[in-house]
Amino acid sequence: MTGLLELVATPIGNLGDLSPRAIEALAQADRILCEDTRRTRNLLSASSLSAGRRLEALHEHNEEQKIPRVLERLEAGERIALVCDAGTPGISDPGSRLVAASVAAGIKVSSIPGPSALLAALVISGLPTDRFVMEGFLPRRGSLRQRRLAELKAERRTVVLFESPRRIGSTVAELAAVLGGERPLVVARELTKLHEEIWRGSVAEGAAHFASTELRGEVVVVLGGNVEPEREASETDIVAALAQARADGLSTRDAAAEVAEQLGVPRRKVYDLAIGAPGPKR
Repeated sequence: MTGLLELVATPIGNLGDLSPRAIEALAQADRILCEDTRRTRNLLSASSLSAGRRLEALHEHNEEQKIPRVLERLEAGERIALVCDAGTPGISDPGSRLVAASVAAGIKVSSIPGPSALLAALVISGLPTDRFVMEGFLPRRGSLRQRRLAELKAERRTVVLFESPRRIGSTVAELAAVLGGERPLVVARELTKLHEEIWRGSVAEGAAHFASTELRGEVVVVLGGNVEPEREASETDIVAALAQARADGLSTRDAAAEVAEQLGVPRRKVYDLAIGAPGPKR
């Protein structure tokens, strides 16, 4: 029989949030894959569990190369638990590639649900939860970041973002510049911990507040969706989007396809504009 890969959610701050089922899964695992073996060893110790020689590092820098060996162990019948430093593995954390490879190999994958910074911030934000999108960390810089911010301007669902406390000021300032200042904003810091703090206001108020406020700890940003009436993209909008796509190295055909989907306009119309617009044709 093949083994079992269990995704075990761990506390995002309060150790009391580790569920009895999670403790049982960690106790029974033949091997525990974790981002930081020291943090996981401390977690096991706090739960009166022995780490022994079961801990093995699996993080963003080695996940791809570790997958073949992990699959061999699973196929040999091992029961392997996967954890991240905090929360549910696979969400803006290592694990998703291993899960995909395990599923493709016909290995059973199970989830031990529990703490999630994404859901904790969303449900206490006071913003709509019936439709939301998880954006994770925005690209650090360049055209990819600008494109993602432009997409958020049109996004009508509630948006959840992760951000470093060192960059929260600059990120909120960019949101204000691109999205305008009226959208509601919630910044949750140190969720479930002793110094949990929730800031609420508009994007413009957030830009002013975080320009002079230094944060520490884990941060989750929840942004209200665009509630303005939808406006049909103009030819100027299409040409500008095409120019950005071409600057990113896309061919004329690929740029037209991407812009058509992004702006919700017919691909034929976009392609005709792409052919007639200045710039290299590939």
